[in-house]
Amino acid sequence: QVQLGESGGGVVQSGGSLRLSCTFFGNEFSYFVMGWYRQAPGQQRDLGARITPGGGTDYGDSVKGRFTISRDNAGNTVYPKMNSLKSEDTALYLCNTYALTTKRDYWGQGTQVTVSS
Repeated sequence: QVQLGESGGGVVQSGGSLRLSCTFFGNEFSYFVMGWYRQAPGQQRDLGARITPGGGTDYGDSVKGRFTISRDNAGNTVYPKMNSLKSEDTALYLCNTYALTTKRDYWGQGTQVTVSS
């Protein structure tokens, strides 16, 4: 069974930075793609960033150049870093993991990020 533990959300001023973290609880972390998605009220869930076991990264168009994601394989944790935050970045940020072996998705509970202008 896989569980995800998220932290790091909160309120930040426009132009500021915030770092989230997501810890993977389960076996074989090295076979899982880790990612962060975000969902604002009334809107679809969009990709923020994701990282493969080998360190390959992918970013949503709205965050490219501002967000980065890193992976600590020893600690089973990923760290998305969000810079130059805008009011439109306000959303519920959800950690996701995708098993390359079983093709299953798992989701965290989410952490709220609010950017104040």
